[in-house]
Parts: sequence; C-alpha cells; structure tokens
Amino acid sequence: MWQRDRSPEAPGRLENLKELVAAIGEFDTLVGFLEHISLVMDNDQAATDEKVSLMTLHAAKGLEFDIVFLPGWEEGLFPHQRALDEGGTAGLEEERRLAYVGLTRARRRAVISYAANRNVYGYWQHASPSRFIGELPDEHVEAVAADGMGAPSRRRDGFDALDAPRWDDVSPGRARLQRAMAPAAAFTTAARPAPRHPFSVGQRVFHQKFGYGHVAAIDGDKLDIAFDKAGAKRIIHSFVEAA
Repeated sequence: MWQRDRSPEAPGRLENLKELVAAIGEFDTLVGFLEHISLVMDNDQAATDEKVSLMTLHAAKGLEFDIVFLPGWEEGLFPHQRALDEGGTAGLEEERRLAYVGLTRARRRAVISYAANRNVYGYWQHASPSRFIGELPDEHVEAVAADGMGAPSRRRDGFDALDAPRWDDVSPGRARLQRAMAPAAAFTTAARPAPRHPFSVGQRVFHQKFGYGHVAAIDGDKLDIAFDKAGAKRIIHSFVEAA
C-alpha cells in the first residue's frame, strides 16, 4: 500500500516498515521481539538520571548520545571475520555501514578502542587494529596511547598497539567520513609513515606474556618473533623490549 502511495509521508512510512522487519529478523521468535520491545519501553519510561546505555550497533540506529564508546575495533572482530568469509565485499560494506552508524551516534565525542592481545578460549592471540580506524580523517582524530603498564600517554606519530583513537566533534566531519566509507574505498586506508624502532632481524627480545625470543622478520611496526616457548608470533614493536 505504501509503495503505491504517492503522498509525502509514504517514503518515511515505508522505511519504518523496513526497519521493523529488520528488527524482528534479529529475534528467533515473535515473543522474544515483544519482550525486547517491552524492556526498551520500560527503560524509556524510567527516570532520566545519568546512566550508561549498552546496546548493539543495530539497536543504536536513530539514537544519539553526547559520548559514545566503541570497543573491539580489531580485524576479525570488527569487521567480523564471518562477515568477510560469507559475504565478501558486500559483507565488508555492511560492516563499514555499521561503523558509520556507531560513529554518528555521538553528538560530541566517540571513543574507539581495541586490544593488542586477546585471550580467546584460553589462548592469547595478537590483534590488529580494524581497517576502519585507518579510514578516519586525521584532522578529527586524537590518538591516546598507553604503555605496557597501562600508563596513558599522548602520541602523534600514528596508531600503535594500545592507541585508542578518539573521534572529536563528529557532526562537522560526517560528510567526510561517509565518503571515506563509500564502496570505492573498500580496501583502502590512509598511508602512514613507517614507524621507527630500534629492533633488527636476529635481535633478542622479551615479551611480558610470551617470554624470550628473537626477531625473525620486520614488517613496518610489526615484528615476526620466534619465541623460545610460545613459537612464532607477530607482535607490534611497542610490546617487546630488547633482551
């Protein structure tokens, strides 16, 4: 009916129906969807005290907050490896659109963070920053790094393993971000100067979790290290020290 309707409000009504279908599709049963809606309505009717709202990127569509925290921006997690394996370029673009949704929920500031290493099923895995971080306009990003002990420090020489890029004043930069996330930029990131570090191939190094090893190869700011006990690992240089 709304597809045939030519009134000004018809497109908006049609979009609302599409959002409803998409929202219902995230639940196994209609009962689950209705329970979720009931919970959301209860939250909306609750007192408007200061609080933290926890939600998925899909659930955040249409909402805005002064400050938004976006954790887990790591390759394989966001964009998710399953989306890339099953959807290819289309899956990547859907993940990029979700990144845009998350960033533009922030009225004043968005804080992006990622882990350098994650414990997955009892094993430590090295994590690389999401490709979406490299697509953010430099003029709107302030990188806040932390050293191995967690002490904060500000960096201006590109992103490092514990950098938490922060999106300031999102609204003026939305148009630029939207262009950066266009399909033509699917696999492009801003070129950054290669970082300088004191390590060389064959050098003996130490990592807090993996122990001692030697540098087998160097790829920009990443070191391929053959650890004595943990085996071969690729580690960002700031996470190791000369032995």
